[in-house]
Amino acid sequence: MLENEILEEILYNLREINVKLDRLLSKGEVSPFPSENMNMNTSLDVMMLLSLPDHLRTTATTLFEIGPATAEDIAEITRKERAVESNYLNQLVRMEHVEKYREGRKVYFHINNNMC
Repeated sequence: MLENEILEEILYNLREINVKLDRLLSKGEVSPFPSENMNMNTSLDVMMLLSLPDHLRTTATTLFEIGPATAEDIAEITRKERAVESNYLNQLVRMEHVEKYREGRKVYFHINNNMC
């Protein structure tokens, strides 16, 4: 019984990865041809996303999907606390995958375009 549950979880995760890869391909961010994806300077390519821990990958994927956003914006989507998302976003900033900027009193985060 346990083996079936594990296999179902693996299948579910693979389907989720497939959906996310399809989104990346449809946005033109990733080429379906591996040789075109080999730019080592890419900030959040597929392999980089897969190498991130789940909590950071969820935050990075959400930011990628909605574009520049505050920690509060991300928290509304991920259903985590704003402080938690702020921490995750700042970790991504330190890893140089995400940049942040201030507009008035709000701090916005966006995918690092200089590396894409």
